[in-house]
Amino acid sequence: MHTTNNLLGTNAAHMLESERQHYLQLHPASAKLAENACQHFLYGVPMHWMNDWGTPTPLFVRSARGAHFTCADDIDYTDFCLGDTGAMFGHSPEPVARVLEQQARRGFTTMLPSVSTPDVGAALADQFGLPYWQIVTTATDANRFVLRWARAVTGRTKVLVFDGCYHGTVDDTLVDVIDGRTVSRASLLGQTVDLGLYTVAVDFNDLAAVERELATGEIACLLTEPALTNCGMVPPLPGFIASLRELTRRHDTLLILDETHTISSGRGGWARNAGIEPDFIVFGKPIAGGLPAAAYGFSEELAIRMQAAKDAAPPGHSGIGTTLAGSMMTLAAMHATLTEVATPTAYEHMLTLAATLEHGLNTLLARHTLPLSLIHI
Repeated sequence: MHTTNNLLGTNAAHMLESERQHYLQLHPASAKLAENACQHFLYGVPMHWMNDWGTPTPLFVRSARGAHFTCADDIDYTDFCLGDTGAMFGHSPEPVARVLEQQARRGFTTMLPSVSTPDVGAALADQFGLPYWQIVTTATDANRFVLRWARAVTGRTKVLVFDGCYHGTVDDTLVDVIDGRTVSRASLLGQTVDLGLYTVAVDFNDLAAVERELATGEIACLLTEPALTNCGMVPPLPGFIASLRELTRRHDTLLILDETHTISSGRGGWARNAGIEPDFIVFGKPIAGGLPAAAYGFSEELAIRMQAAKDAAPPGHSGIGTTLAGSMMTLAAMHATLTEVATPTAYEHMLTLAATLEHGLNTLLARHTLPLSLIHI
């Protein structure tokens, strides 16, 4: 067995090296761009995680449209990543490109509401169900601000999340469970505060653990995705999210659903299709055609509590909001996406393709008796 494992390891290493050399032969322009970019960018990329792929050098993109992009070496790629779903409805959809071109002549940002604001609010409510909304720049911002609102309206300090979750770069959620304790993730750079002081993490699908923590009366909100999507794919057990809704109501805790990824599960997102109404819901990534934009929605009852908390606070910085949130360009792109791109027809087409892909992959896995499983939401 030891000899066999060594042989497999040697073969894998040779295969990997062969693929690396083949990549470099195919992508001399990307390799040269990476070399030049290293003179001014850390790891040669605008953000360091762009270098986290397994390729010898980053793949530099020349253009992207629909489900394809063309790299610097003029190779056309079918894009199954779609900007980590930022371009879930396709790169540069025509309705969004058109309104951005028109809006560019009328202004980018003013820190004042655009005349399209009422229309965007109506489109958000129509698609996702909740009546009240705020626009932010990223889903990370949305989650961060929602946690502030939750603490402000409940007067409680702690947040409940699930082990393995990811809600962007929100400090409160970057935790792990080690030996039964909630601790800051070891991978965090420059972390000084013990995140376990005000965050509690438990296992996903463990209702007993959730109820135990909610019963303390210290939890302001429970923040989760309908399915965990950054530690593999962990779907909820049947009835789990509905039970979270019931438990949070019973213990006067707010339920926040982060649908940054599960927006792909159907028009309106996972929760609306499942008939579950959270207190807060977060959408990001593709709702403005791939521009940096996100939104969080909330119920009418919660809107009243939020306005009361804000009105009662002293004048000054609320810690909620950024300069470019809700800009004219963002609202134009968001309205076009919600009304002309993220349509019932588009979702029907995407979900049909997803089912075809799932069936084909499962057929291949069964034919070759491979020990792999496919999760589809």
